[in-house]
Amino acid sequence: MTNPEFNLATAPAALSVGGLVDYIKAVLEDDPTLRQVWVVGEVSSANNHAKGLFFTLTDPDTGAAINAVAWRSQQARLTTLPTVGEQVIALGTVKVYPQRSSYQLTVWQVLPSGDGLKALRYRQLRQRLAAEGLFDPEFKRSLPALPQAIAVVSSPQAAAWGDIQRSLRHHHPGLHILFSPATVQGDTAPASIVAAMERVAADGRAEVLILARGGGASEDLECFDDERVVRAIANCPIPVVTGIGHQRDESLADLAADLCAHTPTAAAIAAVPALADLIDAHRQRVALLKTLTADHLLDAQTDVHRLGQRLLRTRLDQRVQQQIVHLKQLKRRLVQGVQVEMRQASDRTAALRSHLMTLDPDTVVRRGYALVRDEANQLVTQAQSTTPGQTLQVQLAQGHLTVQVTQVHPTTP
Repeated sequence: MTNPEFNLATAPAALSVGGLVDYIKAVLEDDPTLRQVWVVGEVSSANNHAKGLFFTLTDPDTGAAINAVAWRSQQARLTTLPTVGEQVIALGTVKVYPQRSSYQLTVWQVLPSGDGLKALRYRQLRQRLAAEGLFDPEFKRSLPALPQAIAVVSSPQAAAWGDIQRSLRHHHPGLHILFSPATVQGDTAPASIVAAMERVAADGRAEVLILARGGGASEDLECFDDERVVRAIANCPIPVVTGIGHQRDESLADLAADLCAHTPTAAAIAAVPALADLIDAHRQRVALLKTLTADHLLDAQTDVHRLGQRLLRTRLDQRVQQQIVHLKQLKRRLVQGVQVEMRQASDRTAALRSHLMTLDPDTVVRRGYALVRDEANQLVTQAQSTTPGQTLQVQLAQGHLTVQVTQVHPTTP
């Protein structure tokens, strides 16, 4: 193949070295994929410098390599430090250095390869749900003291369901058990568990819900770290008890549950009180009640005896006689007080009667005076208030007169 003929007239403008490097820097650093990228590789070299940890990630299959750096300020946040020969997964951004015309990965986080990314996502989800308060102890609900019906969400083929039935039959015979089947392993498990819990809530009979699964590998129990399951537990209208695995690390479902029992059998025992324990507690209360009653009766008998002794030492007849004398004195003082008040009231009444007699018009008339009234029955006290020909009524001590004014003689000044 021959090279194409070069035509200077049609050639594009030449770039400077700086322009070319700047263009490469813009292309790489503005790429959203390279701003936050996870890179898996083997640490082929590592140099701990004062500014940071410089290391190289190599692809064992192809031999491709990329330089990386974790600055000193960021190293405390790394889950693991890169060590030569280890397979790691690094989170970082691609940075271009124009002076050297090179690029490297600026690292924010380093995890062990394999489960490292999964562990990081688990921690991030746990922190986010914890920040929302889904794991707060203050929101945990107390289990009912004596539930009549409980619901179990588990796989019908799982040994956990059989363990729970046997435990409840032995622990609390006669308890009503509602079973809501669910898939508890695999990709479909979270949605299946949520649907099973929603069926229990819609049914409305259960007072406690047990979410259970037997032990298994970590990957088999991942559904109990699913956000949908955690929120279904937190939003369940009745208390939830989890019995997942065999003393494994707590799942997010365990943290959200009102009670975490770790195993299905332990969850069944924790969900309801043992009937034998209830009977024993009842017997203890009966015995305690008898003891308290006997003590109370003994105290009452002691009080009666003590009061009887006090009565014997107290002469009641003398105290009654003293009270009788005191009452007689009070009665005598009361009678004297009433008599004094009656005399004073009688004197005041007589004085008022005498004063009223002096003001009675009839009394004045009986002395020889007369009362004169006009046609309107108003008293006439001045001559000039009458007119000749006017008819007046004159009241005497005995009887009255009807007179006519013939002449008015006003008072001479």
